[in-house]
Amino acid sequence: MGGLRYDIFLRSVRAANESGVAEARAELERALARWRELVGELPEATTDSGLPIEPVYGPSGDDDYLERVGLPGEYPYTRGIYRSMYRGRLWTMRLYSGWGGPEDTNRRFRYLLDQGQTGLSVALDLPTQMGLDSDHPLAAGEVGKVGVAIDSLADLEDVFAEIPLDRVSTSFTINATAPILLAMYQVVGETQGVAPADLRGTVQNDILKEFLARKTYVFPPGPSLRLVADVIEYSTQYLPRFNPISVCGYHMRQAGCDAVQEIAFTLANACCYVRAVAERGLAVDEFAPRFSFNVSTMRDFFEEIAKHRAIRRLWARIMRERFGAEDPRSWTFRLFSGGDGTSLMNIEPLNNVVRTTLQTLAIVLSGAQAVHTMGWDEALALPTEEAALLALRTQQIIAHESGVARTADPLGGSYFVESLTNELEQRAEALLDEIEQRGVVDAIADGSLERAIADAAYRQQRAIEDGDRVVVGVNRFRQEEASEQRIELLSVPEAVGKSQLDRLAAVRSRRDASAVEAALADVRRAAAGEESTMPAILQAVRTYATVGEISAALGDVFGYHRPSTVT
Repeated sequence: MGGLRYDIFLRSVRAANESGVAEARAELERALARWRELVGELPEATTDSGLPIEPVYGPSGDDDYLERVGLPGEYPYTRGIYRSMYRGRLWTMRLYSGWGGPEDTNRRFRYLLDQGQTGLSVALDLPTQMGLDSDHPLAAGEVGKVGVAIDSLADLEDVFAEIPLDRVSTSFTINATAPILLAMYQVVGETQGVAPADLRGTVQNDILKEFLARKTYVFPPGPSLRLVADVIEYSTQYLPRFNPISVCGYHMRQAGCDAVQEIAFTLANACCYVRAVAERGLAVDEFAPRFSFNVSTMRDFFEEIAKHRAIRRLWARIMRERFGAEDPRSWTFRLFSGGDGTSLMNIEPLNNVVRTTLQTLAIVLSGAQAVHTMGWDEALALPTEEAALLALRTQQIIAHESGVARTADPLGGSYFVESLTNELEQRAEALLDEIEQRGVVDAIADGSLERAIADAAYRQQRAIEDGDRVVVGVNRFRQEEASEQRIELLSVPEAVGKSQLDRLAAVRSRRDASAVEAALADVRRAAAGEESTMPAILQAVRTYATVGEISAALGDVFGYHRPSTVT
């Protein structure tokens, strides 16, 4: 090196490179300043959640690409949790379905599977979600209306008749009564000859967001959180391929929170569940790999894609740094998304086809593992068979005709998307830290999180009513006769309710009443002690004890939640 020491030479090369990079960045800034001057003043723009949007984006100048963005299938998973993503395997196509009685839902499931659906998602009626049997006075008029009525094991056996559970995964949107439905599903599998260890699927089992948004809770927060942990612990031991929880931001977003709040509230709840199970002595890496998530995909195309990337990255860092998880599977944010039901309109409802297509495309571009596409008529009623088929075909066309599945994270590196991802992550992490300092359960109890959601919902609705947020066909570009359109809707016949009551009476007449009573007594004993409630619930299910009877046995010990008023 002509007498020049090699280390001095390297430093000089490095300095020259850094000087060149600095000059290139300065030149870029000058070019952007010149561009802005030529463009002049433009109206301000924000995302739907209020994040400011610049008129143009360029390279950020960040030197931490691998740390913040990285590669698909590698920490911090910004670009997706699998290396090959959809080029190796497509997402699971899983429409949220279920209505009427078990035979109605069975027909819909088999129809969709025949049409190419690759997973099942069970919608359950409100009585089932609230722990009430179909013959309970409060269930009158609601049996089979927003999902299938499940009273006993016999009903779930009929839902999955001729559907082999060793060849399909099933998701249940169920929370307060998740332990009961999971036990039923396990027994149905055993009846088909499928071992518990081979069952695949998910129970939502996210009770904290029920207190905040959806309100299908039954028991007080403390016992409810215990049941969540019981399900996770039991599944870790006996159902290793089953997801015992789907932490759900979707319903909080539907209730009105913005994208930043959805990230923060979802992860705050998830952290609470991780701690609850870890306090039982389970290592984080024993159960965290089976955590899954359900996050909405709203109408702001790029913000929603960035939101999914930001929450995936933030979760990876939380699990590795806060909880000390060492298994990379514990760092992965496994995402199911189902679009945005609140964006669907009952005026000019065929416009909803376009809305759901854009939402589905955003979900796929963000790297989800399972996708639900809404039926265009869901703002009016449960989807008809034709609407459900079109929703499925929407996913199939995107998968096989659009080309988006050919490479991992097609939008990775977009100046705009990466900037939005960073901004959402920073804001959400700051909000998450605030919630964690107070404690999520306390923030639920004092109503502060619920108020935050309500305030955000009010701001969004005012923006629509004031015309600041355009809804095509509703507050702009509306046809006068649009409200008079005649659409053929799915109607749940009143006979469904009577048929379900007859089925329930028949089950009660043929089961062993003494065995049922003994099993329910065991449920009460388990609830009153410190042991897991799952074995006792499983035995009660085997005796054909009903959802309402098992819930009442738990309620005898736990009591029932009475909400405070949020003002």
